Amino acid sequence: MADVSHHTSDLSTHPDVSEMRARYARMLDGPQGVAVDGLVFLTGLYLAISAWVVHFNATSPELTACNLIVGLGVAALGIGLTVAPARMLGLTWATAPAGLWLIVSPWIATAGHHASAGMIWNNVIVGALTCVLALIATRMVRGAGEPGSGGGRAARRG
Repeated sequence: MADVSHHTSDLSTHPDVSEMRARYARMLDGPQGVAVDGLVFLTGLYLAISAWVVHFNATSPELTACNLIVGLGVAALGIGLTVAPARMLGLTWATAPAGLWLIVSPWIATAGHHASAGMIWNNVIVGALTCVLALIATRMVRGAGEPGSGGGRAARRG
């Protein structure tokens, strides 16, 4: 049988070497972004079920519905940022307003009755975490796009 594989150890003559290097650089820069996007997704999932975890689903159906809807939206943004980052880069900031809404929502959504301490602390902590993750993700996107930023870890190694 003939050997048609033409094994060579030098890839510098490969026609797609620049694309392979760019893909490798993106792969090296990826874990931080995936970690932040994964945390956004997990924060959204927790928010969606938080009414049942903190046990205010029966006493405040308005805040339960609010947390469920906003939580599913934040989780969807986290999935989108992880699966299709090139298309979703412009939406990294969108979780910050959701986080701000979560911080004030216990007082707005429960205007007809008194919000319990568990409701308030839950939404304030999750809202602050959502804002922080949004700011980190936005900074990572802007840092990757700035000229002279070095393009992350891959460019510093090369």
